[in-house]
Amino acid sequence: MLITFQVNAIAPGPVWTPLAPATMNEDAIKQFTSPMDRPAQPSEIATCVIFLASTDSSMLSGQTIHCNGGVIVNG
Repeated sequence: MLITFQVNAIAPGPVWTPLAPATMNEDAIKQFTSPMDRPAQPSEIATCVIFLASTDSSMLSGQTIHCNGGVIVNG
């Protein structure tokens, strides 16, 4: 019997949560952005997680989904 494993990862960029404004000063909040001119919402990261948890990702393994608003990671 062959046992296979899927190992994937999510690499989010800035995500706007209640913790962000509670722990940052005004300048840090202005810099808390991405090339899309805004941080992500938690629901936008959740859709990537749901994709990896679904059968739609059955042929993915060893991949990292960079839901980071357009930051070039492997450039």
